[in-house]
Amino acid sequence: MKTGKFIAGILSGAAIGAIAGILFAPKKGTDTRKNITDKSNEYMYGAKSKYNDLADNLSHRYDSVKAKMRGQSKKMENTMDGDDKIIY
Repeated sequence: MKTGKFIAGILSGAAIGAIAGILFAPKKGTDTRKNITDKSNEYMYGAKSKYNDLADNLSHRYDSVKAKMRGQSKKMENTMDGDDKIIY
């Protein structure tokens, strides 16, 4: 058995056990459903927050690279004389 499959089996077993424990806990159904809803909302908020942070980070990096490229382009234009031409 490969290690990845073993770890995936352990994690999925733990998740199923946690869900079963919550569902069969000696609380009222309404309390259990509220707890499940609250936890899922917490996880969704965390995931959205991490996604937004990643998107912002990538956007800033893109803007930074774009600005550097513009600067390099301007630098090249300024160093070229009117007689010099770039042939592609």
